[in-house]
Amino acid sequence: MKKLFLAIAILVITFQLSAQQKRIYLASDDHTDFMWTANEAAYDSAFVHMLDYYLNQIDSTKSNPDDFQSRFNCDGSYWMQAYQRYRSPEQFERLIAAIKSGHISVPLHALINCYGGMPTEAAIRGMYYAGQMERKYDLRFRMAGTMENNTLPLGMSSIWAGSGAKYSWYGIGGYGSQMSYEYRANRRHQLYNYSGLDGNGVIMKWYIFDEKKTAPLGGYAELRTTMNSVNTVKEIGSMIPRLDAMCDTISPDSKYPYNAVEAIGYGHDDLATYLAPEFIQVAKNGTTPSRKVRVSVTEDFFKDIEKNYTHLPSESVTYGNEWDLLSASMNETTAKMRRATEKLRGAEALATIASLSNSDFTNQLTEAKNKAWDSFGYYWEHDWTGDSKVAMEERPAWQIKLQQNLSYYVDTLQNLSAKLLGQQISQSENPRFFVFNPLGWERDDVADYAWQNDYPVKVIDLQSKKEVSYQFITKSDKKYLRILAENIPSVGYKVFEIRKGKPAQFPNKIIVSGETISNSFYKLRLSPSGAITEIIDKLSGNCQLVKGIDGKFLNDLGIDDVNKGEPIVVENAGPVSVTLKAVSNFPISHTVRVTLFANSPRIEIENSIDANFGDVKTWAFSFNLNNQTTRYEELDAILTARLETNGGHYASQNARYDWQTFNHFADMSEDNYGITISNLDCSFFKLGQSSVYSLDENSSQLSALAGGRVDKKLEDGGYLGFPNQNGETSFQYHFALTSHQSGFDAVASMKFSLEHQNPLITGEVTGNKSASNQKKFSLLTVSDPNVLLWSVKPSEEGMSKGLITRFWNMSAAKSNSVIKSSQNIDSAWQTTHIETNEKQLIPVNGMLPLSFKPHEIKTYRLKIK
Repeated sequence: MKKLFLAIAILVITFQLSAQQKRIYLASDDHTDFMWTANEAAYDSAFVHMLDYYLNQIDSTKSNPDDFQSRFNCDGSYWMQAYQRYRSPEQFERLIAAIKSGHISVPLHALINCYGGMPTEAAIRGMYYAGQMERKYDLRFRMAGTMENNTLPLGMSSIWAGSGAKYSWYGIGGYGSQMSYEYRANRRHQLYNYSGLDGNGVIMKWYIFDEKKTAPLGGYAELRTTMNSVNTVKEIGSMIPRLDAMCDTISPDSKYPYNAVEAIGYGHDDLATYLAPEFIQVAKNGTTPSRKVRVSVTEDFFKDIEKNYTHLPSESVTYGNEWDLLSASMNETTAKMRRATEKLRGAEALATIASLSNSDFTNQLTEAKNKAWDSFGYYWEHDWTGDSKVAMEERPAWQIKLQQNLSYYVDTLQNLSAKLLGQQISQSENPRFFVFNPLGWERDDVADYAWQNDYPVKVIDLQSKKEVSYQFITKSDKKYLRILAENIPSVGYKVFEIRKGKPAQFPNKIIVSGETISNSFYKLRLSPSGAITEIIDKLSGNCQLVKGIDGKFLNDLGIDDVNKGEPIVVENAGPVSVTLKAVSNFPISHTVRVTLFANSPRIEIENSIDANFGDVKTWAFSFNLNNQTTRYEELDAILTARLETNGGHYASQNARYDWQTFNHFADMSEDNYGITISNLDCSFFKLGQSSVYSLDENSSQLSALAGGRVDKKLEDGGYLGFPNQNGETSFQYHFALTSHQSGFDAVASMKFSLEHQNPLITGEVTGNKSASNQKKFSLLTVSDPNVLLWSVKPSEEGMSKGLITRFWNMSAAKSNSVIKSSQNIDSAWQTTHIETNEKQLIPVNGMLPLSFKPHEIKTYRLKIK
């Protein structure tokens, strides 16, 4: 018995000593400044040769004690992709083995991105290559992050967690920041749960930044103390006392109450870093009975923290945007990325339905698809500063290539899918076309079908057997038949037929008088400058929605006299819609088209700037509201534009406040009234007179960033980003407005913006007699109206692996919802956002019951009969 007690005592003492022992993790990497230090080919070569070197070092040290074996951390999955591209399958398998053994770390993200300018789906798709590798090689990547930029969106925590990440680290930089060192340095938490509004998130390491050091803790090369080292072992070793000192005070009041600490990175801005023996020597020299020093992959440290510290503090705040803003220096190219991202929703939904009868047709687009996912992963890479020789000479063309790759895939997928679906529906002696709704709820909207004939026709809804109202319109010199399509089902279509004959007379509900246009919802005045100076809301007691603020009205590009411009012109007038056009050369050549609809409270605005510019330009929207609150979509989050201390989502310290992320919508609402703005093209808006250090929470004006370089380089007074919009001379912008006679409703605002940005899709019906005679078809429905279908697509590995669906619970409450399919759901899995299965689910009577936390996005794999 005494021996038993002795053994237990020894175990307890050993455990206590282990718990008290300081644990220092040293993680080697090479920071990737892609297309800044060198061009694409040089980086590819550097990545491949560095991985060759570290794999050799791993093999040569595998007999060392575990802490003293060589390890390396890749900055992005691009490293792995380059190795797969330029090395043999056997060599790539060697890399996979090193990843599985914990000697090479690869994160989910492709490159180091600035996420504040990205659409939610773009942030997810940019990690798809990592998902493909997970499934092919039975891997899981648990790291995700970014660095060097000084800000971070709130919602990336949920996106990373939903994609399978558990850990993240952030090291910022000082170059070009508009925020002072003192303001950025003092963080309240250095290790915390970075959580989204859904409660999902990752453990985040973001140390207090010490800019007084060459490459300090809290920076993106925490082990680099000099740019020109004479003795690297001595240099890295000098960090051991500093790391040791961080763990000296293990108390709740300490700035760092943990006895495990990690320093990541040495490479800084170097093209390549070859340091393996040096790290091992430092670890050996620094290890003592009371201190363990380990050459690590970043996951080692986080697993230690996860095991020993189960109650970390939490943060669910946004830090705004800084380097994120630089993508507006090539605004039209960035806008094309955003348009293609949105169009992808409809293209994939069409492809899914077409694939039900022809499961292999998308195989021909595999290469183009993978290039599209690469575009998402690369386009927002953080080195948009435009201040190196490589950046100025080669980076803009690289950005354009990425945009073109994405647009080509999306356009081709939609065109092929529409053609195939048309072949699957039976035609008749009269021309027929389908109207397809890519969204997850039934809707009424206009639909435009390309039509070159001009003889009198009737358009018949074959499902309801009713004639529908229509008019002829011209867009981009092409002629279309515009109809009012009603009750178009969720992720589905209806079939319409064109018959010769005199059409029924539908009343003209839209009246034009000079510069004024009105329908049953609004009366609107469009000035010759393109600014809207009046909107009367007829359903709300004829209240005026527009109020001049600081000399600017609504859709105002900035001009001292709104009457400067050509006379207003009427375009495309008919019983479905009427458009007014304004053309002005002040302050720059631009065109504005405003459209009202007979049966919809949507005001559509299509703007163009028709000349090059080099300054900062904005479209101002000034509203006649009082005591309103502004809310907007960031990434995977609907945020309130107030400080956290005032009930909002902005961090009260370390944040930059002047430009907000502008994804699908922004909304300004009083208690019982409000206005939603849908935005397709702009990445950011400024709320009132917000500045770097001040958020103008109470302003009823927002200014959408039309393009420009907003940040100066503090060192020389020049500007960051590419000058003069890289020479672009044609810029497009699409907005829509609606009012609501109640307080803010996130579901209504999102549905409004999705309907504006995802118009109904039409296609010619060409099927033979054996094709489907269905006049109406719906693929999926969701029982809870607060849960929106976000995307539906064929699985990455093809329809034999099912279709992938993503849903967003827009409500602040939990949801228990049921997914129904017209084909019956045979089997299902919950997956990560990048399509890796996590757990199997059991359908009930061909339907799938699902549960969502508040604000949660989830992804599922469905196999249907």
